[in-house]
Amino acid sequence: MTRAGFLLARTLRREAPLARLSAPKSALFTELAGRRVALVGNARALVERDEGAEIDRAEIVIRINRAPMPASRTHGTRTDWLALATAIGAEDLARLNPGRILWMSHKRKRLPWRVATAPGFYLHPRADWQALGDALGAPPTTGLMMIALLAESGLAGLALHGFDFFASRSLTGSRGAAQVPHDFAAEEAFVRALIARDPRIRQVGG
Repeated sequence: MTRAGFLLARTLRREAPLARLSAPKSALFTELAGRRVALVGNARALVERDEGAEIDRAEIVIRINRAPMPASRTHGTRTDWLALATAIGAEDLARLNPGRILWMSHKRKRLPWRVATAPGFYLHPRADWQALGDALGAPPTTGLMMIALLAESGLAGLALHGFDFFASRSLTGSRGAAQVPHDFAAEEAFVRALIARDPRIRQVGG
């Protein structure tokens, strides 16, 4: 697809041409099968914990949006996958250097060309976003979308780092819970229930 064709499909919300740029979900699941995964959220509380070495020991390290990494001691050093639902600058992409980028947002008009044409690009289905939103009664965060997606796979283990459901707010902004469109109590209940029934998943420091 040319850049002009991409911009036209994005503007007109033509899902099929955009979806053809994406790796299939099955390709993600093949890569995840039997692997130990660290999903690193952006809670401010993570800067107070020494979880970096454990994060880096995971076989696949996944970070979210602009993924600030204030120190290797707290956040580790690797980014294998990057899950996005917001614009990201070229400098941040170069800093993170992910092997795969996942566009999790239902808002296709925000999808950048450089992301859609990156190696290993994955476009999360709008239907999956809608189903999760319906279950929560609110738009899901990028982190929760990733947790739900990873739980579908055959991974061996999933460690959640930097997830406190906005109790300490986010490293990427100053907004409080009332200023964002998510239901963090519903997300916490969703994750607690998932952990209770799936022994592969654990919340580190939670």
